[in-house]
Amino acid sequence: MADTPTVSVVIPCYNGGADLPGAIESIEAQTFSEGGVEIVVVDDGSDDPETLRVLAGLEGRVRLVTQPNRGLPAARNAGMRAAQGAFFLPLDCDDRLEPRFIEATFDALDVRPGCAFAFTHMKLAGERQGALRRTYNPFVQRFLNQIPYAMLMRRAVWEETGGYDETMRDGYEDWEFNIRVSNRELVGIVVAEPLFRYTVRAGGMLEGHSSPRHAQLWAEIQRRHPDLYRFSALISGWLRFRLRPSPYPEFMLIGLLMAHRWMAPAKFNRLFARLRRYSGSARADRRVRV
Repeated sequence: MADTPTVSVVIPCYNGGADLPGAIESIEAQTFSEGGVEIVVVDDGSDDPETLRVLAGLEGRVRLVTQPNRGLPAARNAGMRAAQGAFFLPLDCDDRLEPRFIEATFDALDVRPGCAFAFTHMKLAGERQGALRRTYNPFVQRFLNQIPYAMLMRRAVWEETGGYDETMRDGYEDWEFNIRVSNRELVGIVVAEPLFRYTVRAGGMLEGHSSPRHAQLWAEIQRRHPDLYRFSALISGWLRFRLRPSPYPEFMLIGLLMAHRWMAPAKFNRLFARLRRYSGSARADRRVRV
C-alpha cells in the first residue's frame, strides 16, 4: 500500500467476506502507473465469522476502517474521510474493475483538467450478462441514474458536494449523490470501454430492495431537490441539454415523472417493474442470451 497514493479505492463491507477478496484482487491487478493506489476497506459492523476472518487477514494490504453498522452511504463517507488520495473511487464488494479501469479514467481526467469525474461503460455479470453503454446528461439524470456509482472523482467532488447522504440507507444514495454532482454543474466524461464489471443479483441491494421501492425512493429524491423538478426547471433543463445523448426520448421521461406523481406508489412500482424489462440492461442481457 503506497504511502502517498494518488487514487484511493473505497470498499464498504458488511458481511461481504466471500466477495471482498475478488474486489481487492481486481484493484491490485490495475495497470495504473502514474502514482500509488491505496485500498480502503470499511468494515460496516460485520458479524459474519467468515467475513471477520477475511478482514483480519488484510493487514498490510489495505487501510482498514471499522465502525458499527451504519449503512452503505455512511461507510463510503467514512472510507473517504480516511483516504489519502487526490482521487476517490467507490467500489462494492461484489463488483470488479477491469485491469485498465483506473489508468483509463485517470488519463481521461489528466488531459481534461476541467472535468471532475470519469466513468466507463459496464459489463454485467451474475444474473444478467452483456455490455451496457453509459452516458452523462444532467437532464436525464433527474429521471434515471445513468452514471455508474464506480466513478473516479477528484477529491473535491466528494468534499464540495458533502459526500453521500447517510439517511438514504434504503438505496439510491448514489443516484442522489450524482444528482447533486450534476446540479453543481461538475463536468463528467465517459470512457467508451466496458471496464467496470457490475454484478446483478436477485437478492442484491438494487434488485432485491431498492427497485421494488422505486416510487418511494424517487419521491424522497424529489423532496430533497424540489427546484430541479419544477415544470420551469424541467423545461430549461431540457432546452439546455437536449443535444446531449439520451438513452430514451425526453417525452418518455416526462411521462414517467407524471405517472409517478399521479399513481399510487404500489401501482407505480408495478409499472416500473414492467418497464425495466425494456431497460438497457435487460436489452443487453437478451442480446447475449438469444
